Amino acid sequence: MKKFIGLILAMLILMMFTGCNDEGKVKQGRTIAFDKEKGQVTFIEDKSLVKGKPEYTILPPSVFLIPADKTEMGGDPTPGQRMKLDADKNSITIFNTATQQFEEIPYTLIEKKTKVGKDDPLVKGKKFPIVDRTAKTIEIFSSRQKIYVSFSLPIEYFALPDETWAAGDEIRMYYKEEGKSLRLMNITKTDIFKK
Repeated sequence: MKKFIGLILAMLILMMFTGCNDEGKVKQGRTIAFDKEKGQVTFIEDKSLVKGKPEYTILPPSVFLIPADKTEMGGDPTPGQRMKLDADKNSITIFNTATQQFEEIPYTLIEKKTKVGKDDPLVKGKKFPIVDRTAKTIEIFSSRQKIYVSFSLPIEYFALPDETWAAGDEIRMYYKEEGKSLRLMNITKTDIFKK
């Protein structure tokens, strides 16, 4: 009888630490689409393990329902299709919504400034990207890279919406079932140091 009770206790302990204690998973990436009506967010997963050096390269995009419990979600994520701004190579990589692929586009540089903070007069109070379809120029400020660039592109790119050149909000998703988030943190809009 003692062996039987010991076996039952061992099974209960094992169950507590396996199936009954499913901790879930986390995905992080850049928002490319957000449908508030459907409660659905689409993002490109970040495959990088290096903090501050994201690599938005995983296709196809991940599509998740936002948390059913609204207290488990931060601010609504703002979409954008800019995946990478390479100011050294004068190129920008976007997620092309029509082809569902990444597209690296070389640009003609007009102006570039580095070490530009959010309070710099060059960018303070402005909403980026600034797309001037008449002059055929685009201005981008990357707060993470501390870079401001102004460039021109071939005329066909100006038919694309402004959000093509914007960096979508970075989000972190906690889930147990693929496609259904239990928690959604908008990293871009959340100040974790704010008291």
